[in-house]
Amino acid sequence: MRILFTGGGTGGHIYPILAVTEELQSSAVQKKINLDLRYFGAPETYRLLLNENGVLVSKIFSAKWRRYFDIRNFLDIPLFLISIFQALLKIFWFMPDVLFSKGGPGSLAIVLTSRFYRIPVIIHESDSIPGLTTLFSQRYADKIITSFKSTEKFFPENSRAKIILAGNPVRQSLLSDVLEQGTAKKVLGFNPEKPLIVIIGGSQGAVKINDFMMEIAEEMAKDWQILHQTGAKNFEDAGNELTLVFKNSAPETKSNYKITPYFGKNLKDVFAAADLIVSRAGSGSIFEIAAFGKPSILIPLKESANNHQSKNAYEYAKTGAAIVIEEENLHPTIFLTQIKKILSQPEISKSMSEAAKRFSKPEAAKIIAEEIISLVSR
Repeated sequence: MRILFTGGGTGGHIYPILAVTEELQSSAVQKKINLDLRYFGAPETYRLLLNENGVLVSKIFSAKWRRYFDIRNFLDIPLFLISIFQALLKIFWFMPDVLFSKGGPGSLAIVLTSRFYRIPVIIHESDSIPGLTTLFSQRYADKIITSFKSTEKFFPENSRAKIILAGNPVRQSLLSDVLEQGTAKKVLGFNPEKPLIVIIGGSQGAVKINDFMMEIAEEMAKDWQILHQTGAKNFEDAGNELTLVFKNSAPETKSNYKITPYFGKNLKDVFAAADLIVSRAGSGSIFEIAAFGKPSILIPLKESANNHQSKNAYEYAKTGAAIVIEEENLHPTIFLTQIKKILSQPEISKSMSEAAKRFSKPEAAKIIAEEIISLVSR
């Protein structure tokens, strides 16, 4: 069974592909199917990760269309034509049984070329508001899979029969063999009896959140434990700032605040240990937080395309699982008040946790894998 993946080169595109890959590989073992998994596109820094998970990568140029006026839109036109030519050649030689597209820059050329060769196409939209690539690709898709119920209204009526609400795929390896919260805190070097707040700025970190946290780091560390992902590029600067912030602090206060460049293989332990998660509002982050049933404060990225992070955040917050603080309202008093409200009142924390679990869709990757296999078998 030859399965082709495509999608933009961010964690929000690649990690759902890996989640689906895990389910396909598991199903293939049970059904004694030989799999040939390929990714065509621009995986950026995720090439090695795809290879490690059994997906061979073939580079295709990435062209992006922006909703606003930008000279790069004109520069990307010849790049798009080149990517179509690359896709025509590479897909012809691989000739997959089905294409699974996560959308994003670079994926449209693969979708169009697959349709030209009459290869079945499944597209997945992570966000509550579909991107331009998804809206253009939907007319060529055999199946459209969404993460949020509200996304359906953005598609034309004649396409809605193809829509399946499955959620955003979360890797099963992240959800299996999860440690008990106290044990996870110990593994990460924290006191199991004290609340732990996890700060996640996305896979690359978030400078705005990092700078804000430096302002209130000492005050937070007096009452709580904090594990803060700064992003690899920001790690050294954040470390230098923290040294100044805690220069006159008690050793115990200083030890309550830890930073790390990136949550890699210990991400599962981080989620398990957290009492509260502060995060950007990418769909991947929201569905991972929900899968672990954790209360959260979401700070949407203001410059996200089509303001999709803000829409994601409020769509999720409707369930009662999260509180949203927009960047322009990110002030110490507001932020600390919300944290105290959640962590000092167990009934609020419990209610948010239960709402997160109700929202979560842990079967998303399995549903998508089954849809892929059913298209191949059709």
